[in-house]
Amino acid sequence: MSRKPFIKICCIGSIQEAMMAIDAGTSALGLVGHMPSGPGVIDDGLIRMIAAAVPPPVATFLLTSETIASGIIRHHRKVNTSTLQLVDVVKPGSYAQIRKALPSVKIVQVIHVAGKGSVDEALAVAGEVDALLLDSGNPFLKIKILGGTGLKHDWRISREIIEKSGVPVFLAGGLNPENVREAIDTVAPFGLDLCNGVRTDGKLDAGKLEAFFRVVEG
Repeated sequence: MSRKPFIKICCIGSIQEAMMAIDAGTSALGLVGHMPSGPGVIDDGLIRMIAAAVPPPVATFLLTSETIASGIIRHHRKVNTSTLQLVDVVKPGSYAQIRKALPSVKIVQVIHVAGKGSVDEALAVAGEVDALLLDSGNPFLKIKILGGTGLKHDWRISREIIEKSGVPVFLAGGLNPENVREAIDTVAPFGLDLCNGVRTDGKLDAGKLEAFFRVVEG
């Protein structure tokens, strides 16, 4: 049997949702800061409040759309999460600056899988971050889509990135209780990240959470 993947439930909107996800068995929570589009955005004060309420060893991820190191560092210092999830391409030299300013904070870089070029994009940054997260957004639109699409991408490309990158890789994009077993068997990611797949009308759904973890724990 394959190793049980690390599970991250994203788009957490309240302490109640955080505790529901933790009770279901999640290993990490995604807290969405300001974005140009997409679901789950909450203000920094609420992110800080939720992060402070989460017991270890559950990780808290700040999803930030900042692309310059100083902005990323400033955003993190407002909320104090354990992990930074960078949802857009960052300026050269940013990772080193973030590490120096926030040495205890993990860095996860999102790669929006749009074709074979995403493999090169992932490999170019893999050595500078703690993990990669493969999602289905499009950062090249006039109004960027940086996550929360509920759409799958080409899992063959994801598998190639996993095989070549040498770092932990999370799979996101369109995951739900119906396809998560296929995702695990096809892609073999370190972790799974989902938002819409365990929600009903935008709210975390205890039944869908239970169904998802039942399949994962198989």
